[in-house]
Amino acid sequence: MDKIVIHGGERLVGEVTISGSKNATLPIFASSLLAEGENRLHGVPDLKDVKTICEVLKNLRVKIARGKGGDYLLDSTDLIGHEAPYNLVKTMRASILVLGPLVARTKRALISLPGGCAIGARPINLHLEGLEKLGAEIQLRHGYIEAKTKGLRGADICLDVPTVTGTENLMMAAALAKGETVIENAAMEPEVVELAEVLNKMGANISGAGSSIIRIKGTRRLMATEHTIIPDRIEAGTFMVAAGVTNGNIHIRNCDFEHMEAVVNKLREAGIEILREDDGARVIGNKRIKSVDVKTLPYPGFPTDMQAQIMVLMTIAKGLSVISETIFENRFIHVGELRRMGARIKVEGNRAIINGVKGLSGAPVMATDLRASASLVLAGLAAEGETEVSRVYHLDRGYDKLEEKLANLGAHIRRVKA
Repeated sequence: MDKIVIHGGERLVGEVTISGSKNATLPIFASSLLAEGENRLHGVPDLKDVKTICEVLKNLRVKIARGKGGDYLLDSTDLIGHEAPYNLVKTMRASILVLGPLVARTKRALISLPGGCAIGARPINLHLEGLEKLGAEIQLRHGYIEAKTKGLRGADICLDVPTVTGTENLMMAAALAKGETVIENAAMEPEVVELAEVLNKMGANISGAGSSIIRIKGTRRLMATEHTIIPDRIEAGTFMVAAGVTNGNIHIRNCDFEHMEAVVNKLREAGIEILREDDGARVIGNKRIKSVDVKTLPYPGFPTDMQAQIMVLMTIAKGLSVISETIFENRFIHVGELRRMGARIKVEGNRAIINGVKGLSGAPVMATDLRASASLVLAGLAAEGETEVSRVYHLDRGYDKLEEKLANLGAHIRRVKA
């Protein structure tokens, strides 16, 4: 099992290019199940989660070829499978995204229940209730979702909460349903908008993506398309925080400002200078970080996937800050590890109260989930001495060559076999 070793205290300077979005790639790969022909996708990040979704699709008899860089070809013309087994789904909850497309295209699906998660339960009841409204019969047996239909029909669906994967699953299913579907209280994340754009390129009729009401007029057939994945806004935010915790000066290429307003505003409030440039942003740190309060919210609010990273910044800020987590009930697991590095953090329910300290000190720490992994690497960059981050397989799920990119900016960081 790999670990990452960091000798902190180096100022990060230089350029970094952000990879394609993990959270956009996964539903777009799943959408290939809906279309006949060869989908051509560019800018796909090299991640463990992408490899996992590829295995799920190959099990469904989708033909997948990987080209140079981030190019992929996906062909589901001869789709004959309908099952996503436990041994694949257990490693990545986003595998549930094949449920909607399979029911729409093959009229049946057998998908393993994803189970729990280190950062919260993430129930999928909204996915299933929505599919039932579209005309699918759903049964839960022996840890599997069994879904079948004689044909999906449009329906009005109002989500209790704006779930991202739920919105995406139902949008894909409705694309091949007969009649019009309206999804109310839909998730508004850029990745939802991206999926709608891809589906429309395939021949779907979707409007309203990016707002709370999405309308889908079903069509009988979708055809393959070509598309380039948007930049990963969470990776970009992570590098912005890296500049902040190291008093660095980083030119971040392939960064979409329109998707990052909440993060950029909070970092500027904390005293970090962020300048918009044609191909991204320049981020300049400040030795005197100001404390700011943060509350995670659905988009366009502050993303829960950036909560752990900005917490690291607040551990070395001047004064008291409060971070409120409203999306997941168990997303402060990294707090105990940050305390090992000298952070002063008190957790009260869904709030973390942080008293900034003059500096962190290196220590052996253990990653518990994807974003916690990134936060511990950031803490190691800011700390005095050596930090060892173990269980970094979490990191590989969502960051493409993170330690290599940081090393190119001047960090003393390396990956070693534990």
